[in-house]
Amino acid sequence: MFTGIIEALAVVKEIIHEGTNVHYTIEGPLTSELKVDQSVAHNGVCLTVTAIEGSTYSVTAVAETLAKTTLGKWKTGDKLNIERSLRLGDRLDGHLVQGHVDATAVCIAKQTLDGSWLFRFRFPQRFGALVIEKGSICINGVSLTVFNTGIDECTVTIIPYTYTHTNFHTIEEGTTVNIEFDVLGKYLVRSKELEQFTA
Repeated sequence: MFTGIIEALAVVKEIIHEGTNVHYTIEGPLTSELKVDQSVAHNGVCLTVTAIEGSTYSVTAVAETLAKTTLGKWKTGDKLNIERSLRLGDRLDGHLVQGHVDATAVCIAKQTLDGSWLFRFRFPQRFGALVIEKGSICINGVSLTVFNTGIDECTVTIIPYTYTHTNFHTIEEGTTVNIEFDVLGKYLVRSKELEQFTA
């Protein structure tokens, strides 16, 4: 479980394909604090640390993860938003994030304001019921509040701190991102679906 509050930026150093799996070597400032078997969110995707060597650590993505996220498009040198799992007793500054990406979304507009940035994203229409005005969403692992919601679109505002300390400064029109919808919304939608079968 995560909060969507990014701790650091890390960099993809090496990518190795092995069968249907892909192994990534990551370098970042949190490496010395990690342990093998820990869960770490990378651009919102929960991955298990499999090895640590010096300033780098390794994670592995399986076919299911590669199919539903942007991991298959990662290149060496890419910047990743990193967050370690939530500890009981910590402040929940963002919202409850599972690290289980639901889909990818595409940036369809980026607007620079006087001190902030507006990003508009388009996502698969089947998730429209999970996006509500002033609700929470997780984009590339960042907990954000949405507005100007549509059937398959929403807008978020990025403040200077977030723009600088996450990889939002690398996102332009046409960039694909990972998106995780609010888990509470998913339970509500699922409950309504089941009511139709039991009524």
